[in-house]
Amino acid sequence: MAGEPEANTHILEPNEIGPFVSECIVEEAQKSISERGIFTLGVSGGSIINILSETLAKKNNVDWGKWRIFFCDERHVPFTDPESTFTQYKNKVIDVVGYESSWIVIDPNLTVEECAADYQTKIQNVFKCGTEFPKFDMLLLGMGPDGHTCSLFPEHKLLEEKDLIIAPMSDSPKPPPKRVTMTLPVLNNARNVIFISAGASKAETIKKVFDKSSKLPASLVKPTDGILRWVMDKASASLL
Repeated sequence: MAGEPEANTHILEPNEIGPFVSECIVEEAQKSISERGIFTLGVSGGSIINILSETLAKKNNVDWGKWRIFFCDERHVPFTDPESTFTQYKNKVIDVVGYESSWIVIDPNLTVEECAADYQTKIQNVFKCGTEFPKFDMLLLGMGPDGHTCSLFPEHKLLEEKDLIIAPMSDSPKPPPKRVTMTLPVLNNARNVIFISAGASKAETIKKVFDKSSKLPASLVKPTDGILRWVMDKASASLL
């Protein structure tokens, strides 16, 4: 049985999603900067890039210099490759607002294993967390039609990863095959997680995700000491 939508589920018109998410981000950023002097944000690719470029990039109350922006997952491809999530953000967000130094990026010149280890070290250096998992202020996640999130795919061995902050992948079911990704312990250690989902093609998967017995990767994201929000349009939430 599909579960009832939870209190932190927001079902909006398609044109309301971007402004709503951007306002959530800005509010959390201001709070985090006030309390800790920095705002740590993890972003995903896909439609989230357009949401941020169309709404967040146009806000004038964003203190970009105090933001540190990471990638929840990234394709292990050169920055010249249009598949690079960083390159897509650079074209649509960074080149508009500046502050490229606030973005923490992978080194695609390393092997995928070295790249993951290097990116993990970069995260540890910013958070000064040592061997502990970092506590991100906010993570923005998407979900594929198969229920995957980040580069965590159904029934993949990386769902069992308990130690790494960033894991390498060479066998992604979705091209390109080589990627680096945050692991479930990192996702579930965040202060805020926002899933963004739109379109009727996601409706059946959304229904499965809200089933309490679901083992889909998106269902396994349950922050242990944070807030989980689902932001959907009416089409993707139509079977709830």
